[in-house]
Amino acid sequence: MKTIPVTKPFSPPIEEYKKYLDEIWERNWYTNNGPLLIQLQENLREYLGVREVACVSNGTVALQIALKALGIKGKVITTPFSYVATTSSIFWEGCTPVFADIDPHSLNIDPLKILEVIDKDTEAILATHCFGNACEIDFIEKIASEHGLKVIYDAAHCFGTKYKGESIFNFGDISTTSFHATKLFHSIEGGAIFSQDKNLRKRISFLRNFGHDGPEKFSGVGINGKNSEFHAAMGLCNLRYIDEILERRKHQSELYLSGLSFEKSRTVQIQKNTTFNFAYFPLIFDSFELMNIVKSELEKDSIFPRRYFFPSLSSLDYLEIKQPTPISDEIASKVICLPLYHDLLDSEIEKTIEIINHTVFNYD
Repeated sequence: MKTIPVTKPFSPPIEEYKKYLDEIWERNWYTNNGPLLIQLQENLREYLGVREVACVSNGTVALQIALKALGIKGKVITTPFSYVATTSSIFWEGCTPVFADIDPHSLNIDPLKILEVIDKDTEAILATHCFGNACEIDFIEKIASEHGLKVIYDAAHCFGTKYKGESIFNFGDISTTSFHATKLFHSIEGGAIFSQDKNLRKRISFLRNFGHDGPEKFSGVGINGKNSEFHAAMGLCNLRYIDEILERRKHQSELYLSGLSFEKSRTVQIQKNTTFNFAYFPLIFDSFELMNIVKSELEKDSIFPRRYFFPSLSSLDYLEIKQPTPISDEIASKVICLPLYHDLLDSEIEKTIEIINHTVFNYD
């Protein structure tokens, strides 16, 4: 029986990737801001319509560098409903994550809850555009402006998402993203940092490369956050297909939307002014029990959804501050993401829909 996972990487024609490999071999230049990485950054800048972009080794390092670049050392208000890297990056940088609960419909951080937890030690807001769905950007930016806070957006899910007609990466003091193999656009491993500020972009370049400001000069402390020519080559290949990837993902999501009964379940509500990228298809059930039964029935047919995101990050055992986040806790207990990837067949989606609808109909 064919296995249907929650996702698979998009793979370009291998001949296209091999062409880049031949170039890399001939140059014998594998990393350290090679020509393919520079070309990928420029191509991304043009495609996305962003001012500054710095490719890094992964999306977690992108978050860590963002916090360091902005000089954040105190409390960071963040979401409890995201992948663990959002919280662990704050903690890893010696900052204190403070959770604001989420909106139950968008699944993004609730700006009103942000206001409730701001205090004199708050320095920044780190908000995730969950599943590629834009946060309430205008409200968050207003709060940040009024309270003198920096804003970092974890936009790991957001390649292709737009807000008010422009790339979502153009918002906040810094936006970060992931180019991991499971993402809609990937470079096998990788990520990027976006900023409208040229001086901040320069500082990010130092931070991702040991602080190097030339071969024999250093500008502050840095780490090895660079990405390689091999990863850049995959990114260049995949960028050629991104419009096709986005269109296919939209078609697949529309099949789910039209076929699912949404009896005892719902999906995410897309924020106003957002051009959604259909990166994920979350399904939120009325109860943990029903979610678990549906998940089990799908797995019997070798269909493997994932509990994105579970557990709620406010439950992590290494946190210094424990806070109640009842909405996030409840959503995390009963949400799954359904299979969604480029070569997933329409018939496989229809099979998934049939099993879900049948299971829910017979649930009492």
